Amino acid sequence: MNPRLPALLTLAAITLVGCGIRPTEVPTNFGPAPSRVHCSLSEPDSSPQGSRGLPVQIFLLCGSQLVAVDRTVRVPDGTADAARRVLVAQGLLDELQAPPSPPEKEAGYTTDVRGATGVTGPHRDDPDETLRLTTPPTSLTSYALAQIVCTFSDSAAAESDGSVVLGGPADTPPRRYECTDEVRTRPGTDAPPSTEVGTT
Repeated sequence: MNPRLPALLTLAAITLVGCGIRPTEVPTNFGPAPSRVHCSLSEPDSSPQGSRGLPVQIFLLCGSQLVAVDRTVRVPDGTADAARRVLVAQGLLDELQAPPSPPEKEAGYTTDVRGATGVTGPHRDDPDETLRLTTPPTSLTSYALAQIVCTFSDSAAAESDGSVVLGGPADTPPRRYECTDEVRTRPGTDAPPSTEVGTT
């Protein structure tokens, strides 16, 4: 180290003070970068997604967690329960696959449910509450499956205990899925717990 360096630094500091400029300390620990993801909306969404219909909530991704947002789905009056379950499920899927509104995008919301996934009712030997996705649940990303399961579990598509029976298009046995606190907070690492459901 140059033995004259401390003296030069002291002289520079005195010069700055003499000129009315206060020397600034150089930080040694910057800490974590400030997050720009707020995951909150400053005002109600006025997009077409908020049009008249049955009020529902879907789960989008924000800050690597699932966050509920308001939507509506259209179900004709007088629809039978079995058909109503499928219509509600399809409406929820459509909302999950739609891009978030501009205010939601600005707040950091995204969705991992892609493509044109559809839903049908049970196959011949399935339990009555079964929903069959056109994309097998095992082919979905962990984020997308968590979004679908948690969205369905909070709707008329679920059983009374909040569980959801899902299967794919093939005649493989459906499974009963649950949306837990762990799934909502860590959808990328904690898959929705499931058990196989027997067919009749």
